[in-house]
Amino acid sequence: MSWAFVVLNWNGREDTLRCLAALRAVHGEHRVYVADNGSRDGSVEAIRAAHPEAVLIENGANLGYAGGNNPAIERAVADGAEWVVLLNNDAQPDPDVLRAFAGAAKKRPDAGVLAGMLLFEDGRVQWAGQRLGLRSGYSGRPRAYGKPLAEAHVEGRGDPERVARGVGALMAVSSEAIAAAGVFDHDLFAYVEDVDWCLRIRAAGFGCYFVSGARAVHALSASTGGDTGSTATLYYGARNTIVVCERHLPLGVVGTWRRRATIALTFALRAATVQRSRAAFAAVASGVRDGVARRLGPRS
Repeated sequence: MSWAFVVLNWNGREDTLRCLAALRAVHGEHRVYVADNGSRDGSVEAIRAAHPEAVLIENGANLGYAGGNNPAIERAVADGAEWVVLLNNDAQPDPDVLRAFAGAAKKRPDAGVLAGMLLFEDGRVQWAGQRLGLRSGYSGRPRAYGKPLAEAHVEGRGDPERVARGVGALMAVSSEAIAAAGVFDHDLFAYVEDVDWCLRIRAAGFGCYFVSGARAVHALSASTGGDTGSTATLYYGARNTIVVCERHLPLGVVGTWRRRATIALTFALRAATVQRSRAAFAAVASGVRDGVARRLGPRS
């Protein structure tokens, strides 16, 4: 199997340099592609100087997570990659991550998506699988969220486990699945685009599996300022959750409005408990409005 890593950068020079340095320690042959979303912090020059082995793709503007990754994904597949591993620039992959993914791919020949495990810097679990609540619009916390790895009952599991979706911070996608389902929907711009992609890949007949041995330490939402530093997560999360749920599980008029109300309430509660600002509530309100109206692309 031939493998490629795709890393997206947007004014995240230091994070990206650390991520690329960690990729040098990953066991197994692989190529690295870096997509840059028009950074103005010297990222391009620094990446070229420190990591000439990486294929650098300059998008020239902030195309979001979805549109920013797509050119690098397409280039990797065109260059012959059988599997493309998406890795956030604020993540540090385990050296054995490819070995774990490759073993899972052999065990599950129907796989189109292999989802890795994400850990906080202190070793607690950040993501180890998650249910997908399309009917209600609420999926809850990821499994074992916040638990020490030793207590999470996901370490050392044998066979890959079928799950509803992967998470874009560490997720391998086969070239066959990409050929069948396409790449990210660039109109979603950021957040929930990985859910939409996994659902399209599953609809095309491929399996989605959680691989507990494929791991990375992840600084959550660093590119958008973290959960407390930006309203982007609230706006795009609310908007795109509405769009993706209605795209993949249409309900009747009453069911649709109940689900929209649940989504609005869920993100309003997050605004109230995490950011506690008028700007946060305004972001949720505008996200809900734009989701209902299907105003997509970058936030205006």
